[in-house]
Amino acid sequence: MTHRARSLLALAAVLAAALLTPAPAATAAPAPLVLHAAPHGSGDHCEAARPCSLTGARDAARAALAADADRGVRVELRGGTYRMTAPLALGPRDSGTPAHPVTWTAAPGARPVLSGGQVLDHWTPRADGTWTTHVPDGTTARQLFVGGRRAVPARGEACPAAVCDATASGMSGARATGIDHWAHPTDAEAVIKVRWRNYHCRIAGVHGDTLTFVQPCWANSSSGTGRTGPAWDTTTVDSSRYDGVAWFQNARELLDEPGEFSFESGTGTLTYLPLPGQDMRHTTALTPATEHLLTLDGAHDLRISGTGLAYAAYRQPSTTQGYAGTQAGLTLTGTTGPVDHAGRHYTKPAAALTVRGGSRVTVDHAAFSHLGGAGAVLEAGTKDTAVTDSTFTDLSSGALYVGDTEPDPAPELAGQRNTVARNTITHTGVEYSDAVGIWAGYEAGLRVDHNTLTDLPYSGISVGWGWNQPEARQSVLRDNRITANRITDAMQADAAQHDGGGIYTQGAQPGTVISGNYVDRVGYGSAQHDGNGVYLDEQSSYIRVEANVITRVPGKYISNWADYGIQNTGTGNWTDSDAPAPAGAGSSLHDHTRLTELPAAAVAVAARAGAHGGPVDQLATDWARTATATQATTAGTATADLAVDGDNNTWTATGAGPGAWWQLDLGTVRRVGTVELWNDGSAATADVDLALATRPDMADATVHHLDGTLRSPTELTGLHTRARYLRVTATGSGRVGLATVRVHP
Repeated sequence: MTHRARSLLALAAVLAAALLTPAPAATAAPAPLVLHAAPHGSGDHCEAARPCSLTGARDAARAALAADADRGVRVELRGGTYRMTAPLALGPRDSGTPAHPVTWTAAPGARPVLSGGQVLDHWTPRADGTWTTHVPDGTTARQLFVGGRRAVPARGEACPAAVCDATASGMSGARATGIDHWAHPTDAEAVIKVRWRNYHCRIAGVHGDTLTFVQPCWANSSSGTGRTGPAWDTTTVDSSRYDGVAWFQNARELLDEPGEFSFESGTGTLTYLPLPGQDMRHTTALTPATEHLLTLDGAHDLRISGTGLAYAAYRQPSTTQGYAGTQAGLTLTGTTGPVDHAGRHYTKPAAALTVRGGSRVTVDHAAFSHLGGAGAVLEAGTKDTAVTDSTFTDLSSGALYVGDTEPDPAPELAGQRNTVARNTITHTGVEYSDAVGIWAGYEAGLRVDHNTLTDLPYSGISVGWGWNQPEARQSVLRDNRITANRITDAMQADAAQHDGGGIYTQGAQPGTVISGNYVDRVGYGSAQHDGNGVYLDEQSSYIRVEANVITRVPGKYISNWADYGIQNTGTGNWTDSDAPAPAGAGSSLHDHTRLTELPAAAVAVAARAGAHGGPVDQLATDWARTATATQATTAGTATADLAVDGDNNTWTATGAGPGAWWQLDLGTVRRVGTVELWNDGSAATADVDLALATRPDMADATVHHLDGTLRSPTELTGLHTRARYLRVTATGSGRVGLATVRVHP
């Protein structure tokens, strides 16, 4: 055997031995440390048998993470109510790693709730049927919840501008409203709505017939600050669009309806007029006292799961700052500041949960309820963070605020790749009706997907900012996706907020897509035609709107009114109305049809939309679309047939004069169940008779008188009337103008 052969055999033996030698066992990753917390926990053991408090669990988690950041920590919360006198604050020391995030979660089967509510007890009944209690010093009872139900601050009637005339220095009307005789007028506040804005300012003094208001609230609600928005804006309290006070609230003298309350700050006395069957000795009553419940500053690789957040306060509106609403729930605060026409320095509402500068944070299966402010705020450069599978209900402000108002932030302050998905949002903006369901400022790569939003006072989803002001025209906005959301009953008529939409945008947003959403009844029943389906407002550009189902909106199914909103495309959307051609260069609407019935493809898209999908309100048979319309006279080119052309943005108009009428011939006698009358764009039609008859001379007509201004629509249901002819007649000397008339079986 040669030397080379012997060497090869030796090498083979070594390799064989190596292969036969067992490999050392892989080091198993340590199991996550599980800590336990309970509402009445204490100590530092944090064991299942001896749970900690929330702060005790946080401190134990910090110690474990400092020793081994890769181990992973899981904090399980027992069920029950955690009374919060200060927020649970989590930051970098409480964070994990991408491979081993830290989790705060409900224990299996548990329902923990972080509550900022102050329990109110020791109630005293009064001879007038009210009950009183003392609110602890330092707490302002702006909201009251009795048995889990929101009470209403005692409120009066509306005061028209002719009586309550607002100027930059104050308002008339103290005598006519009786405020000059109230015992504590400086606890009361005026609630004012001007177009899309909402104002709440407390009375500072009464001087004869003149009311003054706390500062800087009133100054920030008035013109002349240089900080209230674009120079063209005329929605301040002293503007031409102001039409009066919606109501005054929080005065003992206004307490006249069950379920109302008032609060006197000087004595700390809260007075409540119970609902039938309520006995305050056996009912839990709370007022929000703690403003923030959970704050995450610079936290990363952190998950919050299965936790309730309830009864958090929002203190600003009760201070001299008040609530000088600008748009979407943001306010103008402070006495001075730089000239700002682009909203760069507006203030977001306080929220139960705030994430500042966070990354890879997940909030899921949370329940936000009974809040004095907003649900959650993600701000100051939060990235790669998600709020999913959660519920938001009964909030004074909006549900979610994502991002900030600076168009060109430093990279570390830019919001990127955040997600809001599969959430259910109902009854938000209960107190501040200019708030939206989901708001996003200057975000890039934001995903708003499969959320359900319903029963909202203003817009559903709002993305973008800046009003086409020079300093906002170049921004970080881009590549956002608003997809498969279900938005119904937004811009509710009774909220009296205007100029919004189911989905609302501002600013140039290259790569942004709005697709697969179901939008139904936005601004439905309002007196004005400004509830839009998708509203591409103020420099909205480079946005694609496709394959959405948009029904029953009095405004435009897609609005792109500004010539500086460019390169937008609307294609393949299903709608029962129409919209004017987009004004912006390179923008277009095509491949849509004015439908009388949703086809199967549209029903499938609408049924999939939302957190859990849901029913689709199919379009009802409309006999008016094939009927013949006539009218007494025609004003200009506003012919009678424009009310039955299936387009809410065209309308008929008669000349003004006694007995002006518009009429419809269905062609044969039908059994009519419902009639919808949609007022014209100027809301000019008021005080009319609707007659239904089988004969052309209307001799056998059934007549329904409609007082006041027609809405869009005014609905008459349950008619069960045989009719071929339908006539709308002005009972005064006005004209008849109708955008749409629909007649259903």
